[in-house]
Amino acid sequence: MKSLQKKWGELGKIYGFQWRNWNGEIDQIQNLINDLKTNPDSRRLMVNAWNVGELDQMVLPPCHYGFQVYTRELSSQERKDLYDKTDYSKDIFPTDENGWNKLFNNYNIPTRAISLMYNARSQDVPLGTPFNLASYGLLLMILAKEVNMVPNELIANMGDCHIYLNQIDGVKEQLTREPFELPTLNQFPTYEGSRPSIESYTIGDFTLKNYKSHPSIKMPLSN
Repeated sequence: MKSLQKKWGELGKIYGFQWRNWNGEIDQIQNLINDLKTNPDSRRLMVNAWNVGELDQMVLPPCHYGFQVYTRELSSQERKDLYDKTDYSKDIFPTDENGWNKLFNNYNIPTRAISLMYNARSQDVPLGTPFNLASYGLLLMILAKEVNMVPNELIANMGDCHIYLNQIDGVKEQLTREPFELPTLNQFPTYEGSRPSIESYTIGDFTLKNYKSHPSIKMPLSN
């Protein structure tokens, strides 16, 4: 497996494989989307990458080994706030809550918020943690769009968090820097057709607005 990784960049049956093809037959991501649409209050909205029967077929056992999502209903005021941010005509003023909810439904204003919590057994803090946070943040936004919910909280449960000795100088350099204001993600498209949008996205669909960064700091990767 190590030789395949070095020559071809092959990681084996790790994250993406387990999410979409567990044991060669189960698409956990599609099952999650289906459950969010049909039973959003479920306590079983989980995706797992820790397949004990295939750990020896992975370059590295999963560090972030699983995640779960949970949803809650939006209040009428929260839905109104979302409606106010749209470009829809604002010349209709219902007289009661039922009227407002009917208006919101006509414009497909989300009824629920969705949060995601991921679990990691081990975290390379300087290199792995920032990448994981960005990746799961994007995943949360993609799932929210797929099921017409509002992305809410991103939560990380991290086990063994560590900084390797050969990363200490880089971390000290990073601690001297003032963070920039966070960028925002563009409004990525919704694809129509027989496949869900999540099957149709390309890298070019996602861009960051007002992204700023300091010069890169080279820190070695250790396994």
